[in-house]
Amino acid sequence: MPESLPPIPIESIVSRIFLIRGQKVMLDSDLVALYGVETRVLLQAVRRNPDRFPSDFSVQIDEDEWNSLRSQSVTSKGRGGRRYLPFVFTEHGAIMAATVLNSPLAVEMSVFVVRAFVKLREMLSTHKELAHKIEELERKLGVHDEAIIGLFEAIKQLMDPPAEKRNQIGFISAKEGKGAS
Repeated sequence: MPESLPPIPIESIVSRIFLIRGQKVMLDSDLVALYGVETRVLLQAVRRNPDRFPSDFSVQIDEDEWNSLRSQSVTSKGRGGRRYLPFVFTEHGAIMAATVLNSPLAVEMSVFVVRAFVKLREMLSTHKELAHKIEELERKLGVHDEAIIGLFEAIKQLMDPPAEKRNQIGFISAKEGKGAS
């Protein structure tokens, strides 16, 4: 049995996961690099086992999706480009590819691939929770802001001097009354 691989940084695999058609996927070229096989070997295994690769496991992307991926950072390796549009594999498709390739390296690397997909799911979940908490805090602040503004207005009203002069309460002496005219 071959010697076990050193742990691969999950982030390096996560950076190879893209969103296509609402699914998190990896390109065939990235999988073959991890699994240590040629692209033709992977695609031949997929063609020979169509029942193991339904459309929610693996699909060939179209020209627009390929152009979008290339603009995100996936570029040709300088060998003249591809002659066909690439296939992409979901998490389950990547695992299935490792099993049909029947290579010890592919099986071992599939563990890292699964961990990368799990980490990506956790990160997305954390972001959703954080967004929900921020939204909840904004709602609470909105209610508190209204209360604070109302409190400031009440304090201002208490601090303002009376707008009109009131009549004095009390008696006016005869001297004050006559001398005032």
